[in-house]
Amino acid sequence: MVVSGEQHGLRTLSTRSLWFLVLSGCATGVSWFAYFRALQLGPASRVAPIDKLSLAFTLVFAIVFLGETMTWRLVAGVVLMVAGALLTIA
Repeated sequence: MVVSGEQHGLRTLSTRSLWFLVLSGCATGVSWFAYFRALQLGPASRVAPIDKLSLAFTLVFAIVFLGETMTWRLVAGVVLMVAGALLTIA
């Protein structure tokens, strides 16, 4: 943004949006610390598949709380992701 001269748009963000950005950054940092700690405690072959299950949870939350549409392809993709993660862990 700074290189292309578009940083002026930051001034138009509401206080609420800025708080969400700050909280999102904090949550991301905590998530990375937890991930690295999990890698210290267990093998990457088991930690990484569990981490990838977060995408499935995100999709479920988007459907339940944000009202996103659920298609057969989306359901099939989530089922395959969860099955693949569980097969990798087992």
